[in-house]
Amino acid sequence: MKPIEIYHGSTEAVVFPEIRKTRYTKDFSWGFYCTKNYEQAYRWANRRNGAGVVSIYSYVENESLKILKFEEMTDEWLDFIGKCRAGYIHSYDIVEGPMADDTIWNFVNDFLNGDISREIFWAYAKFKHPTHQISFHSIRALECLRFEGSENADDREAEK
Repeated sequence: MKPIEIYHGSTEAVVFPEIRKTRYTKDFSWGFYCTKNYEQAYRWANRRNGAGVVSIYSYVENESLKILKFEEMTDEWLDFIGKCRAGYIHSYDIVEGPMADDTIWNFVNDFLNGDISREIFWAYAKFKHPTHQISFHSIRALECLRFEGSENADDREAEK
């Protein structure tokens, strides 16, 4: 299988990715999150004050791993995010799919809180274009990544 380039944005280069349990779970639960979209990683890197860094990886999918892929936003995707945000721990090594931007996340949150129905969520979300995320949830999954280098998110200077 041919490697693809994926990115992770944070405050420092992440040569050795880790899965960290944090205070809040994310869309696909705790994991190491990357994206195929450089601009998305750039935004992740700059979400806090200070200079961010985009780490660059080559990723080769290991078909022996338990992988869940959502090609687009669906009811299954919405329900999975809802469960993960509520603390559900799944058994997948890798989960890949759309990432709700801030606007879509507000709709997801409204749905999860019971403030809007599923039908209204889809009516609101249908004109929004989510970005991509891929999350790694096991040591075996992290072994699919090879660090290629990093770039400062503020000036795009390569540190390869």
